[in-house]
Amino acid sequence: MRARGGRAAATAWPEHLAVHARLVKSASPDAFLVTTAMRGYLRACLPLQALLLLRALLPRTPRLLGNSFSLSLALQAAAAAASEAAAAPVQLALGASLHACALKSGFAAADLFVRTALVEAYAKSGRADLARAAFDEAAPRRDVFLCNVMLAAYVARGEVAEARKVFDGMRDRDLVSWNTMIHGYAVRGEVSMAREIFDGTEGKDAFSWSSMMSAYAKSRQSKEALDLWRAMCAARVAPDCITMASVLSACGDMGALAVGAEVHQLVESNRVEVDVKLGTALIDMYAKCGDIENSLGVFHSMAAKDVLTWSSMIIGLANHGLGHDALSLFSEMTSQGLKPNEITFIGVLIACTHLGLVDDGKKYFSSMSEVHGVEPRVEHYGCMVDLLGRSGHVEEARQLIRDMPFEPDAVIWRALLGACRLHKNVEVAEEAMSKLRVLDPHADGHYVLLSNIYAQANSWEGVAEMRKTLRRESIQRIPGRSSIEWQNTIHEFVSADRSHPRSEEIYKVLEEMMHRIRQAGYKPMTSLVLQDIDEQLKERALAEHSEKLAIAFGLLTTPARSTLRITKNLRACEDCHSAIKFISLAYNRKLIVRDRNRFHHFDQGQCSCKDYW
Repeated sequence: MRARGGRAAATAWPEHLAVHARLVKSASPDAFLVTTAMRGYLRACLPLQALLLLRALLPRTPRLLGNSFSLSLALQAAAAAASEAAAAPVQLALGASLHACALKSGFAAADLFVRTALVEAYAKSGRADLARAAFDEAAPRRDVFLCNVMLAAYVARGEVAEARKVFDGMRDRDLVSWNTMIHGYAVRGEVSMAREIFDGTEGKDAFSWSSMMSAYAKSRQSKEALDLWRAMCAARVAPDCITMASVLSACGDMGALAVGAEVHQLVESNRVEVDVKLGTALIDMYAKCGDIENSLGVFHSMAAKDVLTWSSMIIGLANHGLGHDALSLFSEMTSQGLKPNEITFIGVLIACTHLGLVDDGKKYFSSMSEVHGVEPRVEHYGCMVDLLGRSGHVEEARQLIRDMPFEPDAVIWRALLGACRLHKNVEVAEEAMSKLRVLDPHADGHYVLLSNIYAQANSWEGVAEMRKTLRRESIQRIPGRSSIEWQNTIHEFVSADRSHPRSEEIYKVLEEMMHRIRQAGYKPMTSLVLQDIDEQLKERALAEHSEKLAIAFGLLTTPARSTLRITKNLRACEDCHSAIKFISLAYNRKLIVRDRNRFHHFDQGQCSCKDYW
């Protein structure tokens, strides 16, 4: 019987406690019984008890460590106890004497079991230098097990370069060796090196695939993660929960709903237990892929939820424009005694921002530190600047920035600049832009926003200056990318993209689509195009925006009246937002568009954001 968290309860091994008591009272403890009791403690995950027994008996029975097996067992207990704070004094006191005993007896040199346990004991106690010294003393008799312990020690300390030296010097390697290096590079974010080791690994197991998948997912290389998932399925390797959580993260990032749903189906068909981590990954995936209904379904089906589970659901609802539901869920969470964290409040403040609830937003922001003991970070101040600015309280937003307890970053000033566009405030916009030119000088979006603000104010000199600045500073626009999933494959488009194999068909649908929405009342917003070109070319440039191409592909390939889901890497421009409203009306389609800020649900000529994004 094991206690939660892998630790066994002391009462689970009463026979060992009884033996312990007899041995401590005995004038001449039996070495075999001592070894048996220590082994029992180790199996019960109670290494401290093993060390306490050893410390009590050694002064009376120094020959207890007279054989390699008992010495190896003692070193294993020292290694296992290294992570326990309560065991530190005992572990440190015995560590040196165990090493001395190993050297004196000759077992350290002659017995690789003892040597391996010695290296592991030093490594887990944080003495990598002594672990390495003990490792080097074993040359040239080092076997794969000893090398793997040294590899794991370096990887645990983040010293992957040192681990690689050991790895490259190994005569023989097993799967543990390869997996340790994949994991080490993956944790460090060195994805290309992890892939190099992964590709050289023979007989990959679930851990190999999972480590590589995790590396791709954490580095936002989601396409590569999904490609690897397909290869793993083709290799018929059964995924574990960690692998599935990683691929679900990649699905959410890419908007790959069909692949994510397949993973969910795999979980259900194999009756995999949906623990908190996997359940939260499913909630997050469905929400990010635009399927908030299934996200809620998973949430309500989970028996156990932690703060991250609740936070993911709150953020999902907020980003889908269901702010009231998000705030209601927050109230339910706190009423159940769960303590919200920084992530939870980001969701709460986003909900207030998308609903324009200024007073409520201020209340929640104040309650962070005053009620819940959560100190606001720059992200929370960014949400408040966004909330105040979008609601027309531009001056108050500016004052909040001045009163911040730390330096505002580019995200803060960008939020203020966006508010100035909504409310045509040139003066504050110029102040925000002066800060952005220092903090993030090469981001083209700032210049485009300020140019639009100048155009709204009929300041054509300002528009001309922004155009000159873009040319003079050689600032390249970040290409807008829009993607749509079809037949389990993500199809991605950039503006004026003609690289797709069905490009000719897509552009025919695009022409017809633009014609239909013009008839329905759409008017191109050519003032958004900053290039010095004529009106017809400006209209053409707007028509070929990436989201319109993705929608044209969706209209081409999917059944009539089915829902289209589009993912955009940037904020949706005003022209595309207007066009998509008309597309939903002209084609009787629902369109769910995820941009950098939120989800937009288009239906019957209306958007869930109510033109407030």
